[in-house]
Amino acid sequence: MKIFSSNIFALCRKILSADIVKVFSFTSLSTLVRMLTGFISIKVVSILIGPSGIALVGQLNSFATIVMNLATGGINSGVTKYIAEDHEDPQKISLYLSSSLKITLFCSFIVGLIILSLHQFLSNIIMQSPDYGYVFIILGVTIVFFGINNLMFSIINGFKKFKIFVKISIANSLAGLVFSVTLIYFWGLQGALISAVTFQSVMLLISLWMVRKEFWMSIQYFKSKLDMETTKKFAQFSLMAFVSMATIPVSQLILRGYIISNISAVEAGWWEGMNRISGMYLMVVTSSFSVYYLPRLSELKENHEIRHEIFKAYKVVLPVLFVGFAIIYLLRILVIKILFTPEFYPMQQLFIWQLAGDFFKISCWLLAFLMVAKSMTKTYIVTEILSVLLFIGLSFVMMHYNGIVGITQAYMFCFIIFNIIMLIIFRRLIFNLKS
Repeated sequence: MKIFSSNIFALCRKILSADIVKVFSFTSLSTLVRMLTGFISIKVVSILIGPSGIALVGQLNSFATIVMNLATGGINSGVTKYIAEDHEDPQKISLYLSSSLKITLFCSFIVGLIILSLHQFLSNIIMQSPDYGYVFIILGVTIVFFGINNLMFSIINGFKKFKIFVKISIANSLAGLVFSVTLIYFWGLQGALISAVTFQSVMLLISLWMVRKEFWMSIQYFKSKLDMETTKKFAQFSLMAFVSMATIPVSQLILRGYIISNISAVEAGWWEGMNRISGMYLMVVTSSFSVYYLPRLSELKENHEIRHEIFKAYKVVLPVLFVGFAIIYLLRILVIKILFTPEFYPMQQLFIWQLAGDFFKISCWLLAFLMVAKSMTKTYIVTEILSVLLFIGLSFVMMHYNGIVGITQAYMFCFIIFNIIMLIIFRRLIFNLKS
């Protein structure tokens, strides 16, 4: 018994001393604030606009995710990677910052013009109504500010400025909550839709103020000409980002539209509510992955170092996830009561499948991040396309038999399959096999 207890304590000490846990701890306050503001926002939205309104906001969010990735040129992961690699070389840093800003401004301007030109068409296609053209006009005008704000987060990540990242995240979360709730309170569904497309853009002023004293905020780091070699490096990440942009949000648009048209808008709202809960607890993991894991994998060169880092992440992340998800499942009715209204009680049947799917999804991410860190463009694109096709296909089949529950079952099975695919792709690295 004593030996068992000492082993448990030793394991706990080992886990707590891991770098990724330190980052989790460091970003915990930011994550807590973001979760609390997310809880309040969801509660306000569910009370004021109900399940069908949440479904519409979900449609707009999926579209906004697509165009906002286009507006940044899809280069943000590349900016983080190359700054992390060459953060001690001022000349390269200047090339990365100048080129990334010019690419972001150009892409934002082009995407904004396209949205403005097609605002009525987009209202009919995305929102299935001609009444929301004004939302797309607002998005087209403000999208450049989102692009710049997103670029700044990537730069901070690359320099591993964890403290600044946390402070900006907290400030953005609190200001965003006030902004969103105010719009929703006074204008209901209209306010929720406007908030969805302007929130990130409004936060730019806060971000600029908080990084004003950073050395790289000097104009000299941004006045170099567009460097073609750097642009080619970023282009690989653009391809990966555009594929992600054209898969996950598009799959959600297709499936949510199918549910609204063939099942009901209310049940589409239940699924969107489940996705929002999922997004909040996944935020705890993704924030630390973005701040620590991607730059860390990018700077490691040797296979044995990379393998050690991945195994360390598995040993730390998966046990914590399992315990956390078990608690969420046991408290699922309380979670729905706190976050939503009685109209959402039937969504409790979605929890077990969504939680299981998220567990396997994060397990898959631990290897998938390596594709981004090491610029495995072709492999990344193929796996992303296969995953979304598999998810959509399984969802249609399983919704035919199990209704709205079927889509969460398809989600789980999809990521079980892709964990196996990731192990096959990285078998030489994981199992230390010779080429």
